Amino acid sequence: MRGRYVPLVMLTLVALAGAAVPSRDALMPRYAHIFVIMEENKDYGEIVGSPDAPAITGLAKTYGVATEFYAETHPSEPNYVALVGGYTYGIRDDDAFYCRPNDARPLCPHAERSGYVNHTIDEPNLATQLESEHLTWKNYNESLPEPGSLVVIATDEKAKDVPAALPVYASKHSGFVNFASVQNDPNRKTRLVGFDALRQDLASGNVPSFSFIIPNLCDEMHGAGDEDGAPEDCSYSHLHKLVWRGDENVHALVTAIMASPVWKASSNAAIVITFDEDDHGGKAHCCGADTNDPANSGGGHIATIVVTNHGPRGVVDPTPYSHYSLLRTIEDAFGIHEYLRLAGAPGVVPMTPLFATQSR
Repeated sequence: MRGRYVPLVMLTLVALAGAAVPSRDALMPRYAHIFVIMEENKDYGEIVGSPDAPAITGLAKTYGVATEFYAETHPSEPNYVALVGGYTYGIRDDDAFYCRPNDARPLCPHAERSGYVNHTIDEPNLATQLESEHLTWKNYNESLPEPGSLVVIATDEKAKDVPAALPVYASKHSGFVNFASVQNDPNRKTRLVGFDALRQDLASGNVPSFSFIIPNLCDEMHGAGDEDGAPEDCSYSHLHKLVWRGDENVHALVTAIMASPVWKASSNAAIVITFDEDDHGGKAHCCGADTNDPANSGGGHIATIVVTNHGPRGVVDPTPYSHYSLLRTIEDAFGIHEYLRLAGAPGVVPMTPLFATQSR
């Protein structure tokens, strides 16, 4: 439901070493590949059923849609951190990942605010989990200047239908770069990569276990502003065109993934299309949210669609979910049952109906 926490009576959701895995988690099939495409700043009703998003709406009808999926907070950055880290860690702004309390650097404008926290987090995250299980991951960022780059904002001369001087890359839409383990990773150049690497990996079938796919600001429905020569379909003022462009980009990405050898294999693969938050500051929430925590009090009702190569079709799942639920789902699908922070909280359950396979 909108605007309030929805409790669920479940078995304990924190799986300790040697403890039984809760039944809903145990029903999750194992997956070889999961692709998560993250879009930006749109409410559920602006996407599912909208004439501006025919591709995403079509995928929702054909495959599966979570009708009660909620973000953690506003603005963008903490939602990305929540998805890959299981918690917002007190972040409640879009300041640069290196910012600290009282930081005077230009990209740390909120650093003097009371309660401000370090934006680099030295804690376990999905990357460290996957690596401990000898699984692989990549964060594919469109318009990333170069592999492994820790730049905060960047232009992209090669971006389609975008002026060369318009900033279209933003590290606040990564999530992974907020973690010290990623910043200090000696293999960072092979894990933080651009869309050229995505195209090559899909064509070869050499894709990681987990792919976090982030289009640039023009292609993810965020927009790059109304100034600096932004085209209408990358402008905040032209919502319908902005959504249409993002929808076309999702269609192209899904088509490329489905053409890859991994999609045609006998092993399970899934594509998740989700959003970071709604676009009007809504506080609708569920599943791990805390109305007393300004960094985790609810980020609105958002669309989340799940496409599987061997799974069910036409699924409409009304279970309340959040990004913590999606993280728990990814963990379960890779056989990981020691959940990150709020992915293991009471009321957070895996998205099992949307990831079930035809054999179940």
